[in-house]
Amino acid sequence: MTETIFKKIIDKEIPADIIHEDDISLVFRDINPVAPTHLLIIPKKPIDKISDANQEDQALLGHLFLVAGEVARKLGVEDAFRLVVNNGAGAQQTVFHLHIHLIAEREFNWPPG
Repeated sequence: MTETIFKKIIDKEIPADIIHEDDISLVFRDINPVAPTHLLIIPKKPIDKISDANQEDQALLGHLFLVAGEVARKLGVEDAFRLVVNNGAGAQQTVFHLHIHLIAEREFNWPPG
């Protein structure tokens, strides 16, 4: 994995509006939001994309979803938010460090994308 902007945020080399941090994950506001609430939930462990995760990442992946719920409750958006994971360039992933978008406070349509 090459060093990404997310790694620099984890290492505090560049600033971010951090909402939550623990030993495993970091949550911060997206700099190009598509909704009033648009956060990125990332693991501190470098994984390029979700399809690169393996069995040893099972607890980490579960942790990211629990953090999503915790942060949504903290921000008062727990009743209406969307989680999005883009996997690969063809799915519009632009930073190759696994991340979950938490998007809230806007109208959602189905199907997405």
